Amino acid sequence: MPQSKPTIHAVLFDFGMVLSGPPDPASWERLKRVFAADETTFHQAYWSHRDDYDRGTLTSRAYWQIVADDLHQPLSPEALAELVAADIGLWTQPNQEMIDWAASLQRAGIKTGILSNMPDAMEVGIVQTFAWVADFDHHTWSHRLLLAKPEPAIYHHAAEGLGLPPSEILFIDDRMENISAAEAVGMHAIQYTNHAAFVQTMNERGFGSLLDIL
Repeated sequence: MPQSKPTIHAVLFDFGMVLSGPPDPASWERLKRVFAADETTFHQAYWSHRDDYDRGTLTSRAYWQIVADDLHQPLSPEALAELVAADIGLWTQPNQEMIDWAASLQRAGIKTGILSNMPDAMEVGIVQTFAWVADFDHHTWSHRLLLAKPEPAIYHHAAEGLGLPPSEILFIDDRMENISAAEAVGMHAIQYTNHAAFVQTMNERGFGSLLDIL
């Protein structure tokens, strides 16, 4: 007997590398320049505490102070402002194909949400940069909850915000561990690596009608 197609009433998007594209190389250079750091040393300091920043354990000021300490550099107010601005620029290169698709879903009356591991300053920057973020029915920003993907509770928060059971939500994320966690709580989920592969997988999984809304 053929398997029935899933009923999807909402699409839930990760932000980074789904609604936005790859990190901006010029912004990486701006960040490294503040500390006069080489590539390897800077990336080690940047990523070592990023999970705590995303989940809200560290504020923007505290995160960049720790990065500065790791690099044995001072952190002036001017440097902090430059770092925050460059960090926002790093992750706000739009993935227009996915942004346009989200807008088409919204026009068709399908609920949309954002579920993102997102620190405090980044949320502010994204909301100020992209007016279309306000068009999503619900936003789950990790720093506000002191949670982060792939913890199950953050997926339940997103589902409750959309007012739907997980089984009626399609989640899209670039990381496989986050996809697996979404499926574990009952959501449908697809990993986004590039747009052509995404379209192919959507069709293979029986979600092609959602793409046809474009």
